[in-house]
Amino acid sequence: MAIQEIQAKTLLATIKGPDPVFGMKYNMNLYRGCQHQCIYCDSRSECYQIEDFRDVLVKVNAIELLEHELSRKRVKGPIGTGSMSDPYLPAELQYNLTGRVLQVIARHGFPVHIITKSDLILKDLDILVEINRVHAAVCFSITTADDSLGKKLEPGAPLVSARFQAMKRLAGRGIPVGVTLMPVLPFIEDNPENITAIVELAAENGASFIIPWFGMSMRDRQRAYYYDQLDRLFPGLRLQYEQRFGDQYSCPARHASDLSRLFSGLCARHAIATCIPPYTPTVQVTQPALF
Repeated sequence: MAIQEIQAKTLLATIKGPDPVFGMKYNMNLYRGCQHQCIYCDSRSECYQIEDFRDVLVKVNAIELLEHELSRKRVKGPIGTGSMSDPYLPAELQYNLTGRVLQVIARHGFPVHIITKSDLILKDLDILVEINRVHAAVCFSITTADDSLGKKLEPGAPLVSARFQAMKRLAGRGIPVGVTLMPVLPFIEDNPENITAIVELAAENGASFIIPWFGMSMRDRQRAYYYDQLDRLFPGLRLQYEQRFGDQYSCPARHASDLSRLFSGLCARHAIATCIPPYTPTVQVTQPALF
């Protein structure tokens, strides 16, 4: 696993049309590759053109790019990060790239939406509170409530319990926080006990929303890597995957409809939304001059 500094040509990607899941207008990835090394990660797929996902590429000119690009944006929509590579990798301790980017975003008055598996986000708590004067939302990616299972599936990521603790601290400062409950791995995480535990822990720690996906995707290099890890961690499970899913891309959880009903009932009981809170721009009304 290596870290390499690179010069990016652009940083922000504009999302065409409304984003029905996360509500983002712009998206950015400050790192390529990921030190968390989750065994199921879709970003290993060939379409993302990352040759060795164990290596981390750091966009060291991200600050300059963002300053330039934000100054040219007419629409102040939510800026998302974390969809492809976590913005709070261990490398962030060295580079503080996400922290410095958030300072730029705060100066320009843009809203943000962050997806992460790390409690390292707490280092930027104060700047997130400042951004939340406009709008800030944080999703913690959580697929299991069990720390020991989480360490198998996401060997380089902080413990699940640490994410819940970070969630509680963010919520305590007024920042909307929630869970991306995705993927839910078939034969491993697709059981009522796991779904119930995640929703109840989310409620205990201040989550106001949970976005679920009861299943997973698999394609090309992602599938090959995942199956290798199943052979190592869960001997015999690969055969069940091959028999059930073959080469298909979408791999739904077992009894997905039952899990969905259970999930919906739990969220209703705890007053947790099943979508991210929308960003509503503040409209400034200017009173016309009388003379």
